[in-house]
Amino acid sequence: MFIQPPDFKARVEILKLYLKDKPCEGIEYKRIAKKLVKYSGADIKAICDVASENVIKIAMAKGKIIPITTKDINEAIKQVKPSTLEWLSTAENYATYSNQSGIYDDIIDYLKSAN
Repeated sequence: MFIQPPDFKARVEILKLYLKDKPCEGIEYKRIAKKLVKYSGADIKAICDVASENVIKIAMAKGKIIPITTKDINEAIKQVKPSTLEWLSTAENYATYSNQSGIYDDIIDYLKSAN
């Protein structure tokens, strides 16, 4: 059974979930979610954590609370790469060369839609 990375709506909700208890300002959830194709839920959590950690460092240096912004999330995206890429690459090879029975059709469909 193939469980694909979260779709657009799920990515938006995952971002909201992991940022809900953090000070945020002007987060463009939909714009960010569009950039996170092939990211797993855990990858998205890592992005939120990295953004939070980066902002905390700045806040501690300035001695005041600083909200997380879309810019902070975008910087974190540069630091966190999708963990699914290697697996998807391997799965693509299997799907391309060993799919006589159709067992990998779900993977092929996902890869077509994600590219």
